[in-house]
Amino acid sequence: MKKLLLVLIVFAHFSYAHPPVWGKTGHRVVGEVAEKHLSRKARKQVQMILNGRSLAAVSNFADDIKSDSLYRKYYPWHYVNYAAGKSYGDDAVSEEGDIVMAIQTCIEKLKNKLTPKAERTFFLKMLVHFVGDLHQPLHAGWAENRGGNDIKVEWFGNESNLHRVWDSDLIDNFGMSYTELADNLLDLSKKQRKMMQEGDVFTWVEESHKLANAIYATVESGDSLGYRYNYLYWATVEEQLLKGGVRLAAVLNELFD
Repeated sequence: MKKLLLVLIVFAHFSYAHPPVWGKTGHRVVGEVAEKHLSRKARKQVQMILNGRSLAAVSNFADDIKSDSLYRKYYPWHYVNYAAGKSYGDDAVSEEGDIVMAIQTCIEKLKNKLTPKAERTFFLKMLVHFVGDLHQPLHAGWAENRGGNDIKVEWFGNESNLHRVWDSDLIDNFGMSYTELADNLLDLSKKQRKMMQEGDVFTWVEESHKLANAIYATVESGDSLGYRYNYLYWATVEEQLLKGGVRLAAVLNELFD
């Protein structure tokens, strides 16, 4: 009994240290948007690997497995931290891995035709989640405040923190299901979509990091956030969700076409 209690305490602290990103709704939006932009060939491969499940349905898998200690090594793969004024790779990459390495690893596993089906399923689920994570700006933030977790704020009068605001508070406040939200994001022309899909994981992480720097500059611990903050940043949330989806589709189309 004592051993079980100790495990629960350790896990509770572990979970608090780095809560999941975009929340379940945000990740499902990314998966839903990606599904709409898959090529016919990529869609067929994805359905085969996921046994008919949708990208939205598996998008939270990488968070769900955090309750199992067997998968703890993947925990640092959800984020990367580096200081303002620096670029990814200026400092040594963590030996435990980070979100950039995670996406690269998933892609390599899926590229390899010798990778067993069960592993391909696992790493495709992880890839869907990590591309979503990459576009939540505070998962490319600063270590000193743990991606905004240590910046305590109020959200409409309730205790929260800056990470949680971007993780779920903004999205939950909007009040749409993931399908409603995905359906109401900006319709892109073919040219706009191609422009949004330009670059790779290295350019995308720099983009998120710069956005995180800008977000940090507008908030201090103790601030009370609400209607005005929602007004100022909701368009950014929508844009990041849209980027996550169309870029995930681009990665999968390149992998499976």
